[in-house]
Amino acid sequence: MDFVNILSEKEGNMAVITINRPNKLNALNRETITELHRAFDELDKDKEVQVIIVTGSGPKAFVAGADISEFADFSIKEGSILAARGQELLFDFVEQLTTPVIAAINGFALGGGLELAMACHFRVASDNARMGLPEVTLGLIPGYGGTQRLPQLVGKGRALEMIMTGEMIGVEKAHLYGLVNHIVAQEELLSYCKQIGEKIAKNSPKAIATAINAVNAGFSRSGYRSEIEGFGASFGTADFKEGTSAFLEKRKPNFKGE
Repeated sequence: MDFVNILSEKEGNMAVITINRPNKLNALNRETITELHRAFDELDKDKEVQVIIVTGSGPKAFVAGADISEFADFSIKEGSILAARGQELLFDFVEQLTTPVIAAINGFALGGGLELAMACHFRVASDNARMGLPEVTLGLIPGYGGTQRLPQLVGKGRALEMIMTGEMIGVEKAHLYGLVNHIVAQEELLSYCKQIGEKIAKNSPKAIATAINAVNAGFSRSGYRSEIEGFGASFGTADFKEGTSAFLEKRKPNFKGE
């Protein structure tokens, strides 16, 4: 596969997708989301691949968020399209994939990065991982499924606290909350994920695919539409303009609730 922003490698009955934008802390832009969709789609169709692991390049970040410079000037309509298209192409797509997907979280998983990790079937984190949904600091809400998947994983109260404060949590708290299944040393992260992958690969692929579909069926999809609408509406607020300007200008925002 020919990609610019990611690496995709097969290793026997497993595959590893690496988001490869280390100079941007592996931030997700539209091109990277499109490439990830292609990689997941091709690997899911490959009958030899029974487990997919997704991680980020370098020691600092899984994915440190979305590429804010790409959407700082978006309108309400453009914001809604951004969320809807991203959910369709990547986040919902990964969640509904019939090949098991493990997120190997190496470092920061923020905003869209945490949303990608939550869309995976489960998560393993390195001991230096930090996670959060800081969108409110930009005058936004999570737009790639974060308002839905985070409460499903950690409960409503914990999810609302994380979303409303925008603060990061450490890996121990993430494990306590049930956001990650396991914590390992960073140098052991991929090997540990592969060990779990080997256990999965011994079982019936058909049964696993059916189990994924059955578990997903237990969660309503209507909330994701509400998130898309709310995310898009944020682009018409003065707070969004102030939040993104402050981020790009590297200063603290002065929100006025408008």
